[in-house]
Amino acid sequence: MEPARSEMSILPNGKGHDLGEEMCVPMKTMMEEEQNGTHHDRFDDPDSTLAENIEFLPNSESKKPRFTDFDGKTSFGMSVFNLGNAIMGSGILGLAYAMANTGILLFLFLLTAVAGLSCYSIHLLLKSSGVVGIRSYEQLGFRAFGMTGKMAAAIAITLQNIGAMSSYLYIVKSEFPLVLQAFLRTDTTSGEWYLNGNYLVVLVSISIILPLALMKQLGYLGYSSGFSLSCMVFFLSAVIYKKFQILCPFEEFSANSTLTHAHSNITVDHAYHNSHVMEDDSHCHPQMFTVNSQTAYTIPILAFAFVCHPEVLPIYTELRNPTQKKMQHVSNISILIMYTMYFLAALFGYLTFYTNVEPELLHTYSRIDPYDTLILCVRLAVLTAVTLTVPIVLFPVRRAIQEMAFPNKSFNWIRHIAIAVVLLTLINMLVIFAPNILGIFGIIGATSAPCLIFIFPAVFYIRIVPKDKEPMRSTPKIFAACFAGLGVLFMIMSLSFIIIDWTTGSGSALGGH
Repeated sequence: MEPARSEMSILPNGKGHDLGEEMCVPMKTMMEEEQNGTHHDRFDDPDSTLAENIEFLPNSESKKPRFTDFDGKTSFGMSVFNLGNAIMGSGILGLAYAMANTGILLFLFLLTAVAGLSCYSIHLLLKSSGVVGIRSYEQLGFRAFGMTGKMAAAIAITLQNIGAMSSYLYIVKSEFPLVLQAFLRTDTTSGEWYLNGNYLVVLVSISIILPLALMKQLGYLGYSSGFSLSCMVFFLSAVIYKKFQILCPFEEFSANSTLTHAHSNITVDHAYHNSHVMEDDSHCHPQMFTVNSQTAYTIPILAFAFVCHPEVLPIYTELRNPTQKKMQHVSNISILIMYTMYFLAALFGYLTFYTNVEPELLHTYSRIDPYDTLILCVRLAVLTAVTLTVPIVLFPVRRAIQEMAFPNKSFNWIRHIAIAVVLLTLINMLVIFAPNILGIFGIIGATSAPCLIFIFPAVFYIRIVPKDKEPMRSTPKIFAACFAGLGVLFMIMSLSFIIIDWTTGSGSALGGH
């Protein structure tokens, strides 16, 4: 009966977090699967067989599973949209700067390596999930290391995603007023409320983010995720178009007095041809391989370019007819799409400005013409994409909080709404009253991101996959151990660069996601 006690240990009171799916498998079947080393990745509606489960779980209450959003109704395409939106962050704006400090070939190599490592990391998560029939990051931690592993995973997800949401809303706070000001051609000192970033970030949170965050299922956000990704496609298209419109060397806006008085009637091309060239063209040649003082800083940026791991298992849970192979295809397609967009955005952004590219790509365009209508539209599109990413990132945080604070409670709308409201209120207060908090979240990201991407998937895999199936010295587990070591290395590197930046005040270490 030892296997039965093992399964019961993860089913307190007959209920489980992401165990709604596995509860539809009778305990006897689960025991036979564990003895035979086999498992199922596919689950049916948990409600349909709950009565049958009670026979095998005599202490269980006649309640539904703790969460009711695990029916698996989300289509393959919507899952790709959601995961792609989770991957896509504001970090895409800094990739051209990263390419300028690595060269095209080194950047391509690093980006390819990181994309491959992300696919491997998701493979470890999905395989661990398949072995025990659990599709929850926190419950995988519980299965591997008990309550310590569960709390570590939940805390890492909470801190990482709160930091990400704070950074996104800080972008809304700082960029949205500038975009409106440029569109309206108003003065910064006009004092209008709609040019105050604090009011705008609260307005955006209440009118857009909160309604989406109140959705019962993550899969419903597939439509907003698709629109968010289309905004980033528009950004990419504009970057490619501007490459052929802006000539190198380029004329800065402040250097041309005629533009200052007639910016609404003069295009960038006219400004370039009708004014003297401020720089020589010695820097207007792409570098294939570059190593400088900033090169090392770009490695953590690229390492975290595909952060989506807290969202992988929730998306897997809601996937229609879920199997490990199907979810791996969702992940691979999402990563491939983001990989292509990342490389093209970095390449054409770099080939437009070369060594003059700034850490934030759109700021570089503003140096030429801050009133360029296309770039203003692009900035608005990026703000929209960032805003629509926040609800996707909020879902795993809410699930982690429920795991820590309400581990044995069934789904409840009041709690579901209250956690979202409290989270958004807290994040808005951080963004409004403590703007320097992003430095602290930089430290948190440098520790939690490597854990979620590299360390936890590897060590969970090593602990969960039975030794009789894969011995400790088997090739897969050796690779997993090396993968965890790579995560520790990235953590040390990231923390070192942040501390160096703090002590020198150089501000070179960019955010990763």
